[in-house]
Amino acid sequence: MTDSYLAPRATGGISVDLPAPRRALAIGAHPDDIDFGCGGTLAKWADAGCAVTELVLTDGSKGSWDPKADRDTLVALRQEEQRAAAAALGAGNVVFLAHVDGELGSGLAERAEVCRVIRETRPDVVLGHDPWKRYRLHPDHRHAGFLAVEGIVAARDPHFFPDQGLSPHRPACLLLWEADVVDHLEGIEGSLPAKLAALLAHRSQWENTMGIDADPASEQQRFETRIRERAAEAGAAAGLPLAEAFKRIDRL
Repeated sequence: MTDSYLAPRATGGISVDLPAPRRALAIGAHPDDIDFGCGGTLAKWADAGCAVTELVLTDGSKGSWDPKADRDTLVALRQEEQRAAAAALGAGNVVFLAHVDGELGSGLAERAEVCRVIRETRPDVVLGHDPWKRYRLHPDHRHAGFLAVEGIVAARDPHFFPDQGLSPHRPACLLLWEADVVDHLEGIEGSLPAKLAALLAHRSQWENTMGIDADPASEQQRFETRIRERAAEAGAAAGLPLAEAFKRIDRL
């Protein structure tokens, strides 16, 4: 994948629709973050033959409002849900690093773990949280974003973590979701159903994240409407019916 592979900048500085990469790696802080941030894009690429890997950094053990919830049971459930969500998108592989939810750091040890996955999977495109989003509350999202960025720097340079015994790898493009400054859109009109299926696979999160509880049928419909409305709002910047929005960095 070379610079010529990348979509040109469109009017207004927004580019649209990279050609489907051969391999993609999405890095999320928690189970379900990838599906919210880039699920439609991953489903579209997977359908075009892209080998998609998902890297989930934490164990999701704080993802419940029930103070009596058993955390070990929740961790196992959330991994099961993430695998089901990945299957709905067509992602072939899910890697769990299992750092404790809410306690993720972005030090050298964590950077080495992400570097290893990048070198092993050798993605053309990496997707992750934008660590520079203003007023971000959750520290895991911030640290996950920095790990995506800094993991790429480490993976591309041979003198970082040579003990891994893996060849360096330089992705061609980084797409950051949740960005304040959006300059790339991926159209998801055909893959929104897969994104919704992936999100709804996270049954443990229906109440606390998606607002689906007292009246599941109608609340699920309202949730799906919200996701569609957000995708329509994102796509409007470039005349797309539905899209996911990113900050694109392609000089890696």
